[in-house]
Amino acid sequence: MIAREVLDNGLRLITETMPQVRSVTVGVWLTRGSRHESDARSGVAHFIEHMLFKGTTSRTAEDLAQEIDSIGGHLDAFTAKEYAAYYIKVLDEHLPIAVDLLSDLVLNPAFRDEDIAREKNVVLEEIKMVEDTPDDLVHEVFTQSFWQGHPLGRPILGSRQTVEALTSDTLREYFGGAYVASNVIVAAAGNLEHDRVRELVARAFAPLGATGEGVEDQPPRAVPCLTVRTKDLGQSHVVMGTSAYPQRHDDRYVSYILNTVLGGSMSSRLFQNVREKRGLAYAVFSGLNAYRDAGVLSIYAGCSTASVGQVVDLVVEELKGLKTTPVTAEELRRAKDHLKGSLMLSLENTASRMSHLARQEIYFDHQFGLDETLAGIDQVTADEVVRVAAGLFANGSLAATVLGPAAAEELSQARLDLR
Repeated sequence: MIAREVLDNGLRLITETMPQVRSVTVGVWLTRGSRHESDARSGVAHFIEHMLFKGTTSRTAEDLAQEIDSIGGHLDAFTAKEYAAYYIKVLDEHLPIAVDLLSDLVLNPAFRDEDIAREKNVVLEEIKMVEDTPDDLVHEVFTQSFWQGHPLGRPILGSRQTVEALTSDTLREYFGGAYVASNVIVAAAGNLEHDRVRELVARAFAPLGATGEGVEDQPPRAVPCLTVRTKDLGQSHVVMGTSAYPQRHDDRYVSYILNTVLGGSMSSRLFQNVREKRGLAYAVFSGLNAYRDAGVLSIYAGCSTASVGQVVDLVVEELKGLKTTPVTAEELRRAKDHLKGSLMLSLENTASRMSHLARQEIYFDHQFGLDETLAGIDQVTADEVVRVAAGLFANGSLAATVLGPAAAEELSQARLDLR
């Protein structure tokens, strides 16, 4: 059973009771992410996520670690483009400790100067790690080119320059404006009682300010260009992509099916035609990233530099085919079954259920039941897939980024033609 309510200070609380388990996962979700930063403060949201684990006004970082370990719990966090999250998974009997720890973490960070200086080195190493991980780096370069000049195009980690420029005053200013009740969702799933969770959360988060600094989200404008970056690597990495739908779009289920058919599974067209039949790549797949006001469908492949042109041509042919020829009944059924199975399996633990609750609240202000989602997938038709493909894969919409040891084989924007 799912329950939702808004507390007196504006904090939103959502719980799902799962009496068949013995665990509870509780998370604090902030509806602010890297897109809500200024250019000069790029990376501040992610850096604050790191700093909240460096200790509070009453607990050191070691205290936090020992307290979590002493109850066998798991504490983690992440920062995304449009939100950040802090969550703990514990046995149901330890829920009060989990709520106390989380509230202390997000209400009372110490922001000590010596910790900030030390953590800058950690984040700078994290940035270097992306540079040394080509399949991550090529996606970053693609995103920066595709949404150039927009916050969605910036790296979540920030840059060396912006991270080095962060100060305790900068962190406190951002924290004070963002970490307020109107931006906070507490989601919990597991063996719990809603009234008990409400009591714990209302008491622990009572000091949280109601409102803070407002933000204005401007939709991004896609720039479908060709970007080639030379790097001394053993293979080339290719990302191609087009604009896709935002989270709340009416055709989102159709786009899920389209992505699954294209490259979202082992039986997908790209996996079969690029890897299995031709052996051109070990990794090849497509994926959807959807935000409040924009989305992108991207295709990734890692291949030899000599094969880049052939891989690009195969991707273009698959995109053209989806615009003109309906998927077969068998392919449509397989894609639907894959999506439904993946969704149901992903929701079998309390952590994924908690995340699902929070994301639904962030993007829809509504909780979709599993049956409602499965029905949305089942209703997709082959003709709808063609219609959506024709809209997303319009000529001139395709962008590409190539990262590798030498210039890509005579690639040009014309080679991305989708007519």
